[in-house]
Amino acid sequence: MKAIRLLLLPILTILSTLAANGAENRVFEMRTYYANEGKLDELLTRFRDHTAALFEKHGMENVGYFVPAENTENTLIYFLSYPSREARKTSWKAFGSDPAWKAAFAASKVNGKLVGKVESQFLTFTDYSPKLKIKKSRSPRFFELRTYTAAEGMMGHLDNRFENNTIRIFKKNRMTNVVYWHPMADQEGHGNTLVYLLAFDSKKAQAKAWDDFRADAEWKVVAKESVEKAGGGLLVKKGVKSITLNPTDFSPMQ
Repeated sequence: MKAIRLLLLPILTILSTLAANGAENRVFEMRTYYANEGKLDELLTRFRDHTAALFEKHGMENVGYFVPAENTENTLIYFLSYPSREARKTSWKAFGSDPAWKAAFAASKVNGKLVGKVESQFLTFTDYSPKLKIKKSRSPRFFELRTYTAAEGMMGHLDNRFENNTIRIFKKNRMTNVVYWHPMADQEGHGNTLVYLLAFDSKKAQAKAWDDFRADAEWKVVAKESVEKAGGGLLVKKGVKSITLNPTDFSPMQ
């Protein structure tokens, strides 16, 4: 028995490594739906009752579904995960051909189309992203989606600051680092964009955490030294975009 275990050990190690690499190399898609006037609730109902389950049926992983806290554009923002872009293509083709989806889609637009515009962006983990945990909480958390656009030649400096300092200082100030992504090579923003998601216990907790972070003596030193080392500001003017998000009741991530 011992000999068998010794023979199996290299195989198990290889399988474990492949599984880990597969998780690290997964492709994520951020999709933003702009609902037509008065149609957001119907769109959410369609996702709750049909779409999310059909995604899973066809090999797509539902990561999280969110609506902006200040939803002036009637948007739904959600994230899916796939083993690869090719797998994504196969899954969407099967989804689009599914009779259950066709029936649900047709029924939902009897009184008018639900969606006016769809935006999509493909993302991959940064080297320093924490392991993504898709979990429900006892009470839904308050999320913040942040997008940073680096100045020319500054992406490496920005990544280094996050990897070596920012993430740790966020955590110290009661921010939950959920995930960090870069756009894929064929996507707009590749090479100069960081997209990440933070979580907080509440909107009030978010405001307090950011106040504490900005006042953090260590952060002030890190921010100053990183700019000095880079020889200039790391971001373009108005290079930070922030959207606060509430998870939907059917979101796997809460």
